[in-house]
Amino acid sequence: MEEKEKKPSWLEKMDKKALDKGKTVKTLWQILKFTIICTFTTGIQLLLVNLLLLWMKNWDAPLPSFLESIFDPSVVGEGNDNWGYVLPFFLSNAISNTIAYFLNKKKTFRSDAPLWHFYVYIGVIVFLVLLMTWFQGVMVLWMMGSMVEALAPTIASLTAGFIQACVLFPLQKFVLSRERKKEIIEE
Repeated sequence: MEEKEKKPSWLEKMDKKALDKGKTVKTLWQILKFTIICTFTTGIQLLLVNLLLLWMKNWDAPLPSFLESIFDPSVVGEGNDNWGYVLPFFLSNAISNTIAYFLNKKKTFRSDAPLWHFYVYIGVIVFLVLLMTWFQGVMVLWMMGSMVEALAPTIASLTAGFIQACVLFPLQKFVLSRERKKEIIEE
């Protein structure tokens, strides 16, 4: 019984076309795919953060001392210095970024990087999520009383997401998810 040769998918064909046009076009194509995947996972993150915030809104247990000094209410806003605030942002961001990592590894960068690269990525994500959770609190507090106060959480989330993408794309492309030595895409 003969095995049918697998035809390349439309995405593989687009990857091949971008590759044929040179490294710059290939990188621009990867940025577009990375952005599409991150937009999808941002939807997951926004859904999760809102559900978790509703579920944990009354959890006002104090943070450990090393986080307490970072999430000082005078900096991040009153009520944003407890587990009910920090944990929803942290979990939703970590889950959505984990999904994004594996989708980008497979679809954007076509990498066969070892599992330990994912652990490095998680370490970076832990740092980024804590930093961006703090940053969002600072931004929202800064916008209180302004014309954009109602949009402050959305503006802060989008800004934090953009900063994360600016860090994560080069990290994943050049360090953690390098392409396989032999390109799989063939016509």
